[in-house]
Order: sequence, then structure tokens, then C-alpha cells
Amino acid sequence: MENKTARLTVLIDPNKKKAFEQLCASQDITPSQVVRKLIRDYLAEHGVEYGKDTTEPHEKNI
Repeated sequence: MENKTARLTVLIDPNKKKAFEQLCASQDITPSQVVRKLIRDYLAEHGVEYGKDTTEPHEKNI
């Protein structure tokens, strides 16, 4: 996990939130872990690099 963290607030339908939390619990993973993976995968899919040395994300092959 990253050393520094920032909060991301997401509005979601309560029924979807409950179902998501139950699914995560059944897979012994936290909702935060799933969301972090989703973000990493989305950034990679779009060729966006990020790292500890940079404060601004940048796209590959611009």
C-alpha cells in the first residue's frame, strides 16, 4: 500500500454499497482494496503513469 493516502468520496446507491461490501467480505478483501485496484487498472489501461516522484500524472506516448 502507498505510504501517503488521500480520501476519495464516492456517492453510490445504498443497495449497491451493501451488495458491494457483502461481496468484498465474502472474498476476504476490503472495498478500499477493490477500488484501489480498479483505479490502478484504469490508469494502466489509459497509459497514465504515476509514481512517488511525481505529483502530476502523465500519459505515455504524447
